[in-house]
This record gives sequence, structure tokens and C-alpha cells, in this order.
Amino acid sequence: MAVFTWEGRGPSGDIKRGEMEAKALADVQARLRIMGITSPKIKKKGINIDIKMPEIFAGVSIKELVVFTRQFATMIDAGLPLVQCMDILSSQNTNPFFKRVLLQIKADIESGSTFADALKKHPKVFDALFVNLVAAGEIGGVLDTILNRLAVFIEKNMKVIKKVKGAMVYPMAIIAVMIVSVTVMMIWVIPTFQSMFASMGGQLPWMTQKVIELSEFFQKYILFLIAGVVGLIWAFRVFYNSNWGRNIWDRSLLYLPLLGPVVRKSAVARFTRTLGTMISSGVPLLDALDIVAKASGNRKIEESVYYVRDKISEGQNMVGPLEETKVFPPMVVQMIGVGEATGALDVMLSKIADFYEEEVDDAVGAMTQAMEPLMLLMVAVVLGGMLIAMYMPIFTLAGNIK
Repeated sequence: MAVFTWEGRGPSGDIKRGEMEAKALADVQARLRIMGITSPKIKKKGINIDIKMPEIFAGVSIKELVVFTRQFATMIDAGLPLVQCMDILSSQNTNPFFKRVLLQIKADIESGSTFADALKKHPKVFDALFVNLVAAGEIGGVLDTILNRLAVFIEKNMKVIKKVKGAMVYPMAIIAVMIVSVTVMMIWVIPTFQSMFASMGGQLPWMTQKVIELSEFFQKYILFLIAGVVGLIWAFRVFYNSNWGRNIWDRSLLYLPLLGPVVRKSAVARFTRTLGTMISSGVPLLDALDIVAKASGNRKIEESVYYVRDKISEGQNMVGPLEETKVFPPMVVQMIGVGEATGALDVMLSKIADFYEEEVDDAVGAMTQAMEPLMLLMVAVVLGGMLIAMYMPIFTLAGNIK
């Protein structure tokens, strides 16, 4: 796709300028005719260095997506045409990858495509939820309202994800520090003590002897140990990427002692927030459940939502199938039942989401408080045990001297 700059007179006689991505000059001329541009001057733009760069790290952050959504909603609410909105947003965007995506969307709209169809061509930036809500907004003529709801939804969803990820930082950091410390001691510290003990002579305590033997094993087979760790990581990736492995992993996460409540509550918050946003935006319930299932991020939740969807398509209400899945807490099921009976399901789902987003905070705090002493105990046992083993002969020697 080449980039062309153009200048011509619009339908009202004023001079208009812009950029357009197309395969050939004829495509640009055809689009300009559709736009009502007369006497156009078209020039092929020089290739931008960003186009040559590999896009392996290219992407759009959640913050950038939220800013784009809010700005776009404001422009639509002010009455600006879609093409002009995309032109303004693309020109002021500092992310080269996102800028190219917006220019492609603008070109698709200019060629007669709907906004939702243009977004659908970029699934890495705009997921199925975003596209379907935009489609509902276009059909209902409330695109600005839908976009504002989307921005709120993305922000709240981002907060929940950050809380869950943040809860894992502390234990992962402690484990990483412990692994580095043990490695340093095994390779450099313990051999120093070993040579010192050899010059002293005498029988070493049992604990000290075992630590020295472990250090010798570590030094001798270090390359095999590294290869084993790499192999375990590769095996886990293969396991996780397989259907049966992913199913086992996702099911296990929901029932882990400390992490399970956090994962379950964040999944409930995500399910209710997404479904409530889609229903309030006019998306049919069956279509909304289909999208919610795909966006759940957990195979067990996905299977449960699809089961509920199938039962609703057979004529049942939501309460019975939700209760049968054994995934959603009884309180959630009962509140959804009340919302369904009163015709205010979207309002009830939003209230449940608000409650469970706060519950995620409490669950993360409880998990962190429970893991801190466990992590410290593990570090004390491993590192402290090794240090005691190394100093035991010194203490024995000091006692003998006395």
C-alpha cells in the first residue's frame, strides 16, 4: 500500500487536502470522485521509514485506545463527519503503527465501508467487543454514547487486569531474587568455604557436607540444569498452547488456594461488566454472550458461557444454566435472576461488576498478605539453611579452641 497526498476542490468549492493509502493512483482517483473532489492534484508520497521497520513490537496500548475512543466520541458528539474525525486523530497520533491503522480505516470509510467493517479488519487493535458495540451504535444512531461506554469499560477492565498482575509481582520478584542468590552461592561462595574447610581438616557436619555436595553437583551439571529449565519452559508453552493443556490450566487456576479467588472474582467482574455494557448498548443477548465467551480469557469460563448461551437459545432463562455451571457464585446468579425478571438486566450486571471489582481489591490484598510470610519463610529456609550449614564448622572450631 502506497501513501498518496492529494489536493482538490470539495463540493462546496473550498480547497481540501489529505493523505490516502491505496495500491494504485487509479484507486485514489476513484475514491476522490466518490468524495466529490474535483480537479485533484495527486502525488505519491515518499516511503516513510516507519513502514520499513519490522512490526514485531508494534501495537496499541490500552491507554492509547482509551484516549482514541474518548476523543473520537467527543468529535462525533460535536457533529464532525467520520472521515474528518479519522483524519484529525491520525494526524495527531504519535504511534506510527496506530497512525497507519487509522489511515487505513479512513480510506475504507471513504470507499464506502461502514465504520464497524473498517475496524473489523484490524483485530489486533479493535477486538470483537469493540467492533460489535460500534456496529450497534451505528445502527442505533448513538455512536458517541457507545464510544463513551466503551472508554469507561476499557478503563475499568484495565484496572482489574493491573490489580491481578500487580499481585503477582511480589512473589515473582522474591522467587527471582532467591534463584539468583542460590546460584551465586552455589557457584562462587560455597567453593570458597569448601577450600577453607579442606585446609582446616577434620570431619564436617552432615548438613555442611550435603550443601557442599549439592554445590559440586550444581557446578558440574550447570549446563544440563540450564537446558532442563529451558526444556521445562518449552514443555509448559507446548502444554499451555494445546487445547487439553489450556483447559487443565484454566480449570486449575480457579481452584488454587490463594490465586483462585482472585482469578474467579476478576472473571466474574469481567463477565458482568462486558455483558452489561453490550446489553445496554442494544446488542442481542445471544450475540453478546458469544462475544463475552470469546473475551473471557479462561477456557472454563468460556465453556460455561457457551453452555448458558445454548440453553437460552433453547428457550430457558439465564438463572438455571448459570447455576448449573458451578462457576458463578450464588449471589451473582440470584442478582442476574432479579435483573432478568425486572427487565433491568444491564443495570444489575453493572452493579455486580462494581461490587466484584472492589472484591478483586480485597482478594488481591488478602493474597498478598498471605503470600508475604510464605515467601519470607521460603527464603529463610533456603538461604538461611545454606548459611548455617557453612558456618557450622567455624562455630565448632571456635568451640574447640576455647
